[in-house]
Amino acid sequence: MSNDTNKKSASGFTHEKIETNNFLMIVLILLVVAIGGLVEIVPLFFQKSTTVPVTGLQPLSAIQLAGRDVYVREGCYNCHSQMIRPFRAETLRYGHYSVAGEFVYDHPFQWGSKRTGPDLHRVGGKYSDEWHRIHLTNPRDVVPESNMPAYPWLDKTKVDADAMPRHMKALRIVGVPYSDEDISKASADVIDKTELDALIAYLQVLGTSVK
Repeated sequence: MSNDTNKKSASGFTHEKIETNNFLMIVLILLVVAIGGLVEIVPLFFQKSTTVPVTGLQPLSAIQLAGRDVYVREGCYNCHSQMIRPFRAETLRYGHYSVAGEFVYDHPFQWGSKRTGPDLHRVGGKYSDEWHRIHLTNPRDVVPESNMPAYPWLDKTKVDADAMPRHMKALRIVGVPYSDEDISKASADVIDKTELDALIAYLQVLGTSVK
């Protein structure tokens, strides 16, 4: 009887110590969350579905990459996701659901979850360049009910051609297969191009690797 009481007392003391010690509680919670996160995340680094690009996927060209920079800088991902969920309502509206292999070369990817505006993952080729140009300059000219802001200054701002080789070299370090030739001609490919030209080029390639 005495031994059982001692065991209960010792167990109660340990439990009480954890509950009443804020620092210890925080450390243990962080430890549990870290272990759970590693168990969920680490296997993804070794699965083909998340590490192997889909057939036909190509790295963004210099002009498309410049457009992606504009897309991120202007916060387009705050209103437009790039992830189509595998549900009938989603695929009927937007097309084939998103697969991880399409985003192997995206650093970081722009999946997102919030949609103030429609998903843009399969927008590539859906509209003409001229439609995008009008839409970005004044959205209400093509979509009267749109509450999207206009971006007229993009047509007046030139792409920073000198920055593109450095950007592509950095991406090559993290696994994007840019060749020396791709990098050497990057500046020439975007010279005199506006940020609007670049953004349109990026939009026109979104989702085109999966039909």
